[in-house]
Amino acid sequence: SKEASTSPLPSFLEDKTSKITPAESLIASEGEMIETNSISEETTGTSSNDSDNVTPIITTTEAPAEDNDCPILKPSMNSLTQDQLTSILTNACSYDKLIKPPTTGPLPVYMQIDLSHIESADQLQFKAHMLVQYLYRDNRLKYEHILPHRGSLLGEELLRNKIWVPHIMVRNEKDTKIMGIDGKDVFVSISPKGDVVYSYRMSATFYCWMNLQKFPFDSQDCFLRWNSWTYNTTNLVLHWDEDDPVKIATNLHLTEFVLSGTWTEEREVPASFTKGAFVGNFSELVFKFNLSREVGYYIMDYFLPSILLVCTSWVTFWLQADASAPRVTLGTSTMLAFITLNGGINKNLPKVSYIKASEIWFLACACFIFCSMAEFAFVNVIWRRKKRVELKKQSGKHILKGALTPSLARKQLRKAESINSLYKTRSCTSLDGSENGSKESQNNYLTVHSFPTSLKVPTITTQSDDDLIEPEDTVTTIPIPEHNNNSLQAQKWHTMTPHEVANWIDKKSRIVFPANLLF
Repeated sequence: SKEASTSPLPSFLEDKTSKITPAESLIASEGEMIETNSISEETTGTSSNDSDNVTPIITTTEAPAEDNDCPILKPSMNSLTQDQLTSILTNACSYDKLIKPPTTGPLPVYMQIDLSHIESADQLQFKAHMLVQYLYRDNRLKYEHILPHRGSLLGEELLRNKIWVPHIMVRNEKDTKIMGIDGKDVFVSISPKGDVVYSYRMSATFYCWMNLQKFPFDSQDCFLRWNSWTYNTTNLVLHWDEDDPVKIATNLHLTEFVLSGTWTEEREVPASFTKGAFVGNFSELVFKFNLSREVGYYIMDYFLPSILLVCTSWVTFWLQADASAPRVTLGTSTMLAFITLNGGINKNLPKVSYIKASEIWFLACACFIFCSMAEFAFVNVIWRRKKRVELKKQSGKHILKGALTPSLARKQLRKAESINSLYKTRSCTSLDGSENGSKESQNNYLTVHSFPTSLKVPTITTQSDDDLIEPEDTVTTIPIPEHNNNSLQAQKWHTMTPHEVANWIDKKSRIVFPANLLF
């Protein structure tokens, strides 16, 4: 006999004869048969006393040349190492790692993940570290009928490269990699019944399309989607583990978000193409989780500083209206500082077409700072006026109206004074000398001329309505409006100096601006 090779290539075969049972069949390399010989003393340099230290010798005998099938081995494999046993199980004579395990229907693959870390890569991407584990059965790797007392086979990347494993992809990934220091963190366990547990640690950067309309007071729903890459649902179906599909680390802490809830889903998705290899429906597993944004950072670094800047712009209301230099400097500096603050917050946000809540806050604060500068310009113009402001009443409405339209108020005042002077003219009796002239008619006309008592008052004779009146001397009369003196005295106009109006506007602004900001 000759020395056996270090990597035997046997595999399990069907029992082809009635004399040999499956429990007694072993797989050998083509054209060779391995026999486990009893321990014997060698003729050169070996005594019977040293028989305990002699290792068993695996010998081979050549098979008949006409036999092309895998030869059958004798049943004693307890002395084989794990590497030799896995080489026997994965012999190319009976095992093809390019195809999935043969089943009557689709192969069920159960999945379980252990989530240890999540962090925000940017506003639309997240990075997660997790342990992924698949469980399925491959009857080609079953060995309990030969080695009933042998435990599970354990291995890493070398064992993984010998067997078939499902190709599962993360559908919404940007970048994924298997983690490890010296090598890839891959682990494979094969039970005597043929159950395969395939595990690996991975780092995945995936997309999470967010709705930032309520930023930074928003909550987002993100997904991790696993799909079968090669086989559709007629050949392979993915399932979540029934007992514990997703395990989340107890010390999991996100710097900007809080994990509010998790869900798992199983569904089918149609293929992207209708021709070629990727046709039909593919099984998909979805891990959905809800993230609520932590607003503490934005309150301390954005909202409070912006409020202080807006309040700083209101200091101008306590300065004198003619102090142009300090009021202009204060307004412009607060505006520029606020724009710089907002730019630092929004530089990492995506350029979206809709308006975010942070932008509404920015526009509101910018409007408050701008209005404080506009208020200064308004009171400064009033302060520099030289004429008094005429007011119908000393109320806020009339003060603002008189300050905005001073020329209109003066016109109304002149009109009222002219009407008041007209009331002071002398009144006399009617020119009608007939007895129909009454006291009512005497009070309804004012005479422009007075006549001496010695003169005869000419009379006005009237003809028909179509005739013209041609008196020698006429007297012009004006009708008196039906307003009494009490109503005229009630309509008194008041005046205020421009300085008083400017100070009044500043005092009211000290209350109106903060109240509107709180609202």
